[in-house]
Amino acid sequence: MNALRPERSLVVLLLALATVVVAVSGTIWLYRSQQAEIGWVNHTLRVENRLSVILSRVQAAESAQRGYMLTRQDPFLGPFDAFKADWRREVAQLRADVRDNPDQAQATDRLGQMLAQRLTLLEGGIELRRRNGPVDPNAFAPGLMSMAGIHAHITAMKARETDLLRLRSIEANRLSFWVTTSLAISAALVIILGLLALRNARRRMIEAIVSERALTDANARLVSEAEQRTAMEAQVRQLQKMESIGQLTGGIAHDFNNMLAVVIGSLDMARRRLPADTDRRISSGLDNATEGAQRAAQLTARLLAFSRQQPLAPQPTDLNKLVGGMSDMLRRTIGERVRVETVLAGGLWRASIDPGQLEAAILNLCVNGRDAMPGGGRLTVETGNAYLDDAYAAAHAEVVPGQYVLVSVTDSGTGMTPDVVERAFDPFFTTKGVGKGTGLGLSQVFGFVRQSHGHVKIYSEPGQGSTIKIYLPRHYGTIATDPVAPAIAPDLPRAQGDEIILVVEDEDRVRHMSVDSLRELGYTIVQAADGEQALAMLAIEPRVDLLFTDIVMPGINGRILADRARADRPELRVLYTTGYTRNAIVHNGMLDPGVAFLAKPFTMDQLAGKVRQVLDEEPA
Repeated sequence: MNALRPERSLVVLLLALATVVVAVSGTIWLYRSQQAEIGWVNHTLRVENRLSVILSRVQAAESAQRGYMLTRQDPFLGPFDAFKADWRREVAQLRADVRDNPDQAQATDRLGQMLAQRLTLLEGGIELRRRNGPVDPNAFAPGLMSMAGIHAHITAMKARETDLLRLRSIEANRLSFWVTTSLAISAALVIILGLLALRNARRRMIEAIVSERALTDANARLVSEAEQRTAMEAQVRQLQKMESIGQLTGGIAHDFNNMLAVVIGSLDMARRRLPADTDRRISSGLDNATEGAQRAAQLTARLLAFSRQQPLAPQPTDLNKLVGGMSDMLRRTIGERVRVETVLAGGLWRASIDPGQLEAAILNLCVNGRDAMPGGGRLTVETGNAYLDDAYAAAHAEVVPGQYVLVSVTDSGTGMTPDVVERAFDPFFTTKGVGKGTGLGLSQVFGFVRQSHGHVKIYSEPGQGSTIKIYLPRHYGTIATDPVAPAIAPDLPRAQGDEIILVVEDEDRVRHMSVDSLRELGYTIVQAADGEQALAMLAIEPRVDLLFTDIVMPGINGRILADRARADRPELRVLYTTGYTRNAIVHNGMLDPGVAFLAKPFTMDQLAGKVRQVLDEEPA
């Protein structure tokens, strides 16, 4: 009976593995079906846009004809001549887009006939006027009737496309639900498979121990199994390390930040719309939810920091001024049981660094130092100039010899053993108890310093405390005068006049949240779901003051969209937003010069301030 148990367990594992393969295959099929349906939704939007363009161009041609008949000035005929030259091509493109829909294809053919008839009437009026013929007001009646027919025909075609869009959107949402469900089922099956594998491994280990006690000649085999188990554990640790690094990819951060943007933005708007006499429990619940969402956003920021994918804006920074300004905050954060001292060097060079991210890194190091001194102690933050020579660079492959600005944080705590120092910067590695930390603090510092072209080093001994030194690149060149911080307004900055903002975002919920927030601030909003639709909106919208666009989008990304838009409108202001940049506006880890950027997730305060700042700047 016992001899049959391994074979039976193997059969169960194989069946579970086959079930997982089937579930994953089904998920892939559902995902491809979802993407195909989304493609049809975009196709419907493209047809609607093309119909709108045709209608606007024929209206422009009609206006041009009337202007010429009243003034006999040839420049008025520009839109008419353009429509006359291009209308057949546009109708042909529309016909190609709707060839899958017989009703729309027939309607397109009818539209071509109506446009040809309208063009004939327009040409007749122009030719009569060129021969100095009189302008008969009644001569406009056939053209008006023809134009009304064209307008009604296009409206009917767009209505059919709207119905198709609604049906296709419903199908896409249904497939999205099934993809999510299938993913959940696949995850559950993987967990079950892992539990079965662990159960099987535990059973085998117990049998090996029983065999060792029963048979003395099995000792050699047990030693061999122990060695194999050690090797497997090392492989598992390496696999876990690589898996954790893989989890830091920007695509996950982008999707997670999109979700957090919806959560934080919606909570912010809900809080602002609550009446003053609202039950305190409701506002307290909103505050708790906002705090949790912001902590999740901080976790995502730490993941981006370790993977060196956060957008940095380095500037000449006086570290003495920065550290001195943090002194009060550090003392409040660290607590009274730890004595905080700062030692600021004279003649300190300026560092080329993102000051906000550096403050977060120093705060992380100080919090780690405090946790290493549970009974209290002394924490020292020190600055200085440093030079890393060729010998030091040869021992540390990532270091470039040269001059650096040093910030070191020293604690008098328990210290670290050499093996802990070796793994201190690994993501999710921590010596703290469960629930005491994520293991991302030092990883964030490491990723930020490396992305800033700096170097970080740990010096520690058990029982002697620890010193973590950050070497930051020195700034060379002129130093601009520090700008005076503007006064903080008591209310949110709002729209001035009839300012128009084009919001471009492929994630529907994020787009709706941004649109609602900006409308509440008084702006007139035009919205688009992708770059192609945004370009079409810019073509038909006579005035847009600000383009507020996501960067990571299918098809045309935000940077390409902004470049194309500014080719026609050099004065157009652009504000980028994303949860992950993919080098569209970030190169070598730094934001491109002159780029206005708002990271997701953002609050309504941050959105209002950044939009107002970009609109108030002088155009490039």
